[in-house]
Amino acid sequence: MKNYVQRGDTLTLTPAAAVLSGVGYLFGAAVFGVATNDVAISTPGEFITEGVVEIGKTSALAIAVGDRVFWDATNKVVNKTSTAQQCVGVAVAAAANPSATVLIKLGQYLPVAT
Repeated sequence: MKNYVQRGDTLTLTPAAAVLSGVGYLFGAAVFGVATNDVAISTPGEFITEGVVEIGKTSALAIAVGDRVFWDATNKVVNKTSTAQQCVGVAVAAAANPSATVLIKLGQYLPVAT
């Protein structure tokens, strides 16, 4: 195919803030990735956008398998708060309260129930 560019599970993106390896970053309103290495502010870097990652979460929060997780850009963790936050994936393992991380499947966005 002449117009194929790349697989898309890892993208080279330029964040507006420094991002440490293993930490997520939301580009605009819809592209979320986890830095594969430390990325300096305004410097292109590699971000995983699909697959399963272990990522920081709000410690005082229990997360069950299948829960949607939302990106808290202020604290650089995921949580279950849908208000003013973007869904970035779905939990694929339970995480207790308290615990520091959760396993999530990136790119698995489910609509909010009406």
